[in-house]
Amino acid sequence: MMPRLSRIAIYPVKSLNPIYVDEVKVLESGALENDRCFALWDEQNKFVNGKREPKVHHLRLTQFGKEGLTLDSHLGELVVDWVEDPEISDVVTESYLKEFFGYRVTLYPNPAVAEPPGNPGFPDDLELGGPTLVSSASLKTVSDWFGGLPYEETWLRFRANLEIDDVPAFWEDQLYTADREQGIPFTIGRIPFLGMNPCARCVVPTRHPETGETIAGFAKTFRTERERTLPEWAERERFDHYFRLALNTILNTDELMAPTTIYPQLILKVGDEIAITPHGDR
Repeated sequence: MMPRLSRIAIYPVKSLNPIYVDEVKVLESGALENDRCFALWDEQNKFVNGKREPKVHHLRLTQFGKEGLTLDSHLGELVVDWVEDPEISDVVTESYLKEFFGYRVTLYPNPAVAEPPGNPGFPDDLELGGPTLVSSASLKTVSDWFGGLPYEETWLRFRANLEIDDVPAFWEDQLYTADREQGIPFTIGRIPFLGMNPCARCVVPTRHPETGETIAGFAKTFRTERERTLPEWAERERFDHYFRLALNTILNTDELMAPTTIYPQLILKVGDEIAITPHGDR
């Protein structure tokens, strides 16, 4: 069986929970449309995210669309309407977030959100701004390392964009080379990507995605098991540490059928097949 795309997740507000879609446009930057297109900022112009602020685990995104979004917490729902009352929505949003976090926080879009060509959102890796990819089998294996964590909980801990089925655990580790400047070409459906890097993890996966509760020794156990089970096709040179899971990608613009000004609809769909291109084999 061919590897296939089984799930697409986008995170409209950086650090908050995902929404799931059946298809998504890939932008010229390689980012998925609406992925991390908004972020929470403090008064020092720093991200308010899971790395720095555990409270974000208790703030939920329940709806997102062109006209607005809805957040939910112990304070109740916040409905943000960008069409009817944008100025009022900004004031109410800031008041809600200040009460929730205990200090001033602003929900702010990437300035390029209104300009789809090239808008990268707020990715964690500014150089490798394509979608992150992980296999179902990899997540199941990681779940087993921790006494059988619920699968969906494991998925949410690692916050990938794309999930693939019908492959063995850590299949995605064959999609990068020992040379960090040289990617492995592969396609999802008709869209060409380059696999570039095993994704380094931060403190976020150590916490429960909804409660923020930490599993003691999570990172240490993960590193030990990841090293022990690293497949033979993985390039160990790329593991300066073993707290790495999922694949960082970029759009392979050299292989596009035509410039995106002519061929603008780069659409990923659930069910698309994944193939390593022949010259990507090692």
